[in-house]
Amino acid sequence: MSDLKDDLAAMAADELERALTLKWRELAAVVPWGDAYDGFSPAGRQVTVERSYLWSEAPGGDILCEVVVYGGQSRWDEGARAGGVIRPAGR
Repeated sequence: MSDLKDDLAAMAADELERALTLKWRELAAVVPWGDAYDGFSPAGRQVTVERSYLWSEAPGGDILCEVVVYGGQSRWDEGARAGGVIRPAGR
């Protein structure tokens, strides 16, 4: 994989898949919450990965998970984005 956009998109999708494994009950206690870390993309590029967890509409409802993968602070706008929703049990 060498195309920059495909590389960043693949990493964002992988990170989102992992982020969506967190349970609503565990996240509800800390939302809004986010973190960032530096790592390497599937093609070996140095990247920053940001994850955020926010209430989708209102506290106590669905949690919106957003992931952004980019090649350093000056390239945040060029990063790949992925998002998903974590719902309370039974919904």
